[in-house]
This record gives sequence, C-alpha cells and structure tokens, in this order.
Amino acid sequence: MFNDIGPLELLTIIIVAVLVFGPEKLPKVIQDVTRTIRKIREFSESAKQDIRSELGPEFKDFEFEDLNPKTFIRKQLDNDDLGLQEIRNGFDLKKEMAEVTDAVNGNEYDSSASSTSSSGSAGSSGSAGGRIDMTKKPEAAAQEERPPFDADAT
Repeated sequence: MFNDIGPLELLTIIIVAVLVFGPEKLPKVIQDVTRTIRKIREFSESAKQDIRSELGPEFKDFEFEDLNPKTFIRKQLDNDDLGLQEIRNGFDLKKEMAEVTDAVNGNEYDSSASSTSSSGSAGSSGSAGGRIDMTKKPEAAAQEERPPFDADAT
C-alpha cells in the first residue's frame, strides 16, 4: 500500500505526527489509524466477495483490476480477439497526416502522387521524399495579405 514512501518521507511523517499529536497521544492515534485501515480492508474484501457471489459462476475469473481502463486495454491488445492488431497495421499515420495537411492547405490529396514521391519523383506536396515539412508556411498563405485589425471587434 505504501510502496512509494521512502525513508526520508517516513521520517518526515513521524516527525510531523509527533509535533501534531505529541508523544503521549501518538500510540493511541497509531492504534486508531491501524484499526481504521484494517476495517476498511475488511469492508473492501467483503464487498468484493458479495459482488463475486452475485455475479454468479460465469464471472468466476473476474478481477476488479480489469475495471481500470489501462489494464483492460492492455489485456485486450495482448489478447487480440477483437482484431485490433489488423486495424493498427492497416492505419498509416503518415498518409493520414499528409491528407489532413493538404486539406488544410487547400490542395487536393492524391494518393498516387504520394506513392510516386516516395519512389523518388517529386510529389504534389512539394517536399522531398514524400514527407511534409510542418515548419514551413504554405506558399498560398504567404502571398495573401492579412485582414486589417479591428480592435472594436475583439
């Protein structure tokens, strides 16, 4: 439960506890805290057992850790019953980003141009190797003038 607490933090907690409660009341406070933690653990285990018994035998292997979204996703990605590996392999992030960039710049994306640009000829994006340089400003935007600033409109 307290695996993250190092010796320095533990010493700090002890010093603060002695200062706040005093050396006379500290043993009683520690007993009360440990009793409360024990009751909370018993209540938690009792609730887990009640839930497992109510779910029935088909959920015999149900683990409460699976309710954590990260754990659930990790198990599903390892299991791959849903075909997620096929979907992940079929998704080309570079192609999608090129399409979005061309759409924003006003160019129409041509998938044949990207395949020819990656083979060595210049593509429709105007960058070498089929890559898009996101640091450069588009040429069309550089030629246009900015509209006048209206302080009353803002």
